[in-house]
Amino acid sequence: MFELDAVLERDSVWVGDFPLCQLRLINNRKAPWFILVPKCEEVEEIHHLDQEERVQLMAESCLVAETMQDIFSPDKLNVAAIGNKVRQLHLHHVARFESDECWPEPVWGKMTQEVYSEEELASILQKVTGLLADDLVTAYK
Repeated sequence: MFELDAVLERDSVWVGDFPLCQLRLINNRKAPWFILVPKCEEVEEIHHLDQEERVQLMAESCLVAETMQDIFSPDKLNVAAIGNKVRQLHLHHVARFESDECWPEPVWGKMTQEVYSEEELASILQKVTGLLADDLVTAYK
């Protein structure tokens, strides 16, 4: 049975569920940052997924990336599966801007945290779920 890592749960907000992954927003207004977490037991690496799950992960990742591009128009979109601190497989999608506080360096460990206001959070979640409505199995409302 799928169980979300406690750190991911603490640091992010549930957006919705795709067929394979849970989509979550990292609660830091300094950079639009989403993660995809496959709803699979004890998976730490992409190659631990079977072939069908790998294809589904890529499809869901591309949907998130396209949605982020449409909503935020970043200068660069960083997509990565790191997992050094949180071993559960999760795929980061970070909208980067030349004006952000640590550009061009990676955000990991270099960007300060500032949580979203309730209004900002609601606005982002409505925009994202609106664009992904046909693809999400369940979503924030």
